[in-house]
Amino acid sequence: MAEDPVTSNPDHYTVVFENDRVRVLEYRDEPGERTTPHAHPDSVMYTLSSFRRRLVAGDQQREVEMTAGTVGWLPAQEHHGENIGDTPTHVLFVELKETAARSAADTLGPAAP
Repeated sequence: MAEDPVTSNPDHYTVVFENDRVRVLEYRDEPGERTTPHAHPDSVMYTLSSFRRRLVAGDQQREVEMTAGTVGWLPAQEHHGENIGDTPTHVLFVELKETAARSAADTLGPAAP
């Protein structure tokens, strides 16, 4: 299995929040920059900037163009990518972990960090 993106691409991925249920990663790159192969679990992706990139998994590749403010489901996958546009990429990934037990105290409002 490919590496965790924070380990394999620390110049691009930063952990901005983590608990027993989710991990939130911030991703940034500049035009022409590439990542090395890495793996994502099931995640929700929120694009903070508009960008174009090429994603490669094995012998498959796909070019995507995303608009700022897009929210979408990202199924678990391994890939590497390249910014093929002329704008920086800025994205948040909310990675899902195994479901944790919940108490009544956890059901109202946001939790403290």
